[in-house]
Amino acid sequence: MQAIQTKYLCPTNSRGSRIKATCAAGSVTIDYPHELSGMDCHAAAAKALVNKMGWNDAHYGGLFGGQLADGTYVFVLDNAASKV
Repeated sequence: MQAIQTKYLCPTNSRGSRIKATCAAGSVTIDYPHELSGMDCHAAAAKALVNKMGWNDAHYGGLFGGQLADGTYVFVLDNAASKV
């Protein structure tokens, strides 16, 4: 199992605000979803990475997450096979 960490990326002169989702297997960056707010924006980026990696099968379980002290968010898939 890999944790997915998301981070807000400030707008630049050539790009708007974005959110980047990263895990050991790769990353994805999405445009900031202005129709959402707070954690839902970061969850959208995590879901985009889950879809990119092909981890969207029911066998991987649901996506759960929370915010860290530095303002980033972390998400994990609740897979019964990986329980400690």
